[in-house]
Amino acid sequence: MMNYREHITIEANKRGGKPCVRGLRITVYEVLEYLASEMTEAEILDDFPDLTQKDLKACLAYAADRERRFMMIPLSA
Repeated sequence: MMNYREHITIEANKRGGKPCVRGLRITVYEVLEYLASEMTEAEILDDFPDLTQKDLKACLAYAADRERRFMMIPLSA
């Protein structure tokens, strides 16, 4: 897996401390939402020229790592 830490930043005074791409005001959540809405990588990069393909991959890697770290506690039936 790529080292997303080179691309994803968290700053308390930017976007409420949400994870952003390289200090920009574009959040990981927004990028994931665009991808989930079936925007292509090319469309996203065209709409946001400050982003790179590596930035998009870093958002996916960040989300995968966060999901992997999420601990699921089974509910009693």
